Amino acid sequence: MSDYSFTVDVDVRFQDLDTMGHVNNAVYATYFEQARVAYFEEVLDVPLHEVESVLANLEIDFRRPVRSVGEVTVGVRVPELGNTSVPMEYEVRADGEVAATGETVQVAVDSETGSSRPIPDAWREQIREFEGL
Repeated sequence: MSDYSFTVDVDVRFQDLDTMGHVNNAVYATYFEQARVAYFEEVLDVPLHEVESVLANLEIDFRRPVRSVGEVTVGVRVPELGNTSVPMEYEVRADGEVAATGETVQVAVDSETGSSRPIPDAWREQIREFEGL
C-alpha cells in the first residue's frame, strides 16, 4: 500500500455482506466514497460536501471477496490533475491482500450553472504538494 499517498481504515459492517456471505459489490463504491471524503478533508482541509464537485466516473475491479466484518484499508492517490477534474485511484485491502482496485473522476462544477469549472488554484496546489506532482 506504500504506492498510495493516503490510507484510511473503513469498517466492514454486517449489513455490507450479501447472501453469499461476502461484501456486496455495490458497497465498494461506498468504501471509495469514504476514502475520498477523508482525503479531501485531510488534504484540502475542506469537507467534501463543501467542495463543489460531482462524481463523473467510477470503475471497480474485484480481485477477491471480503468475507467477514472487521476493517478494510483503502489507499487513495491522485496520479494527475486535469483542468476541471481530479482522477483518483483506489486499492482496497483486507487481511493484507488486495480485494479490489478502482478509479473515480471528480469534476469541479459551478453550483449555479452545473457546468464544469477549473479546479481552484489553492486546491490544485495542495493536491500537487501532497502527491508530489
